[in-house]
Amino acid sequence: MAGKNGKAEGGAPADIQEATRSFEQWMRNCAPMVESDLRLKHEQMKEDVFLFLRGTFYRWAQVWPEVCPDLARGPKVLASGDLHVNSFGTWRDVEGRFCWGVDDFDESYPLAYANDLVRLAASMRIVIDADGLAVKLKDGCDAILEGYVGSLKEGGCPFVMEEHETKLGKLGVDNLKPPKNFWEKLNHLPAIRQPLRPDLKRALERKLPDANLDYKVVRRQAGLGSLGQERFVAIAQWKGGFIAREAKQTVPSACAWVEGKTGHGESYYKQTINSAVRSRDPFQVIEGQWLIRRLCPDSNPIDIQTLPKDRDEEMLLHAMGAEAANVHLGSKRQIPKVLKDLQKKKANWLRDAAAAMAKAVEKDWDRYRES
Repeated sequence: MAGKNGKAEGGAPADIQEATRSFEQWMRNCAPMVESDLRLKHEQMKEDVFLFLRGTFYRWAQVWPEVCPDLARGPKVLASGDLHVNSFGTWRDVEGRFCWGVDDFDESYPLAYANDLVRLAASMRIVIDADGLAVKLKDGCDAILEGYVGSLKEGGCPFVMEEHETKLGKLGVDNLKPPKNFWEKLNHLPAIRQPLRPDLKRALERKLPDANLDYKVVRRQAGLGSLGQERFVAIAQWKGGFIAREAKQTVPSACAWVEGKTGHGESYYKQTINSAVRSRDPFQVIEGQWLIRRLCPDSNPIDIQTLPKDRDEEMLLHAMGAEAANVHLGSKRQIPKVLKDLQKKKANWLRDAAAAMAKAVEKDWDRYRES
C-alpha cells in the first residue's frame, strides 16, 4: 500500500502506477486540474521513454535518492530540478536581444547540485539510444561537466545570441525557424465561456500594453510535465499585429510531494529565475499563483531533434552544462562547496550515474506502458 507520497510501507518507492496516482491526487489538492489534459499526458508518456522521462519528474525525485544516494546527499543549490535536453529555449530580454537558456523552472527546488547534471545526462543517454543524438555518452558527459565547471569558476555568463554569434551558430540555434501558423493555430482555439477569476484577469491585464484592449481568452495545451495545470491565453490585436499573454497555474515542485508536504506550499520558480545568471524575459513574472509570460513565435522551447543536422552536439551539451551552472550560481555561498565536491569525484561519475538513472527510468516506462 502506498502512503501520502507514493511510497510503499517501510519508505521504499512504490511502483510507478501507485506513485502516479498519489502524485496526481496531491496535485489536485494544490490547485484545480484539467482532467482531460492529464489523460492526454498519460497517453503521451506511453509513446516513448523520453516523453515518459519528461512527464514523470515526480518519479525521478522519488527514485533518485535510492539509486544515487551519495550524489543526492551532496551540496545543495537552488536547482532547475526537471532538467533535460529539451529544457532549453529562447526569449527576448529587456533590450530586445535574442537569448537562450533554461526555460522551465516549474520544478525548481533546493537539491543536490548533481541532480540537474545527472538528469540532463540521463536524458541525453535516452535520446542517444533513440538515435536522436550521435554523440557518445562519455563525450557528452565530459562536455556537460566541462561547461558546468568552467561556468562555475568564471561566475557564469548569460547566453545572448548577438554576443555568442559564432558559438550559437555551431549549436544550430540561430537557424531555428519560427513555428508555422503560430497565430493561426492560437486564434483557432475556442474562447472560454466562463469569465476569468478576478485575480487571473488582473494578472493578465497587468502584462498587456493597454489594459483597455479587447482580448479573447482561450485555454491552451502545452508542455508535458505540466500538462493538467490550467493555462489561459489572452489574445489581442495591437498596433498592426497579434499579441498574446499566457497565465499558467503554478504548483509546488514534486519534491514537496516526495517530502510529504501538503497544501499549496511554496513554488521556487520566482526565486530561482531571479537569482540565476541570465538576461531575463521582462514579460515572465509570477503574479500570485500564476506564471505570466508573453507568447510569440520566437520565444519558445527548443526540441533538440529539430536543430540542424550539422550542429556541434558536444558544443551544445557544453553550453547546456554552462547554463545549468548559471542557474546554480544563484546559490553563491554553496559554489565553493560544489567545486570542492566535484574535485573528489571519479572521472566517470556522471556517466555511471546517468546510466543508472536512465536504466531506472526505462524499467518504470516498461511497467507503465503495460498498464
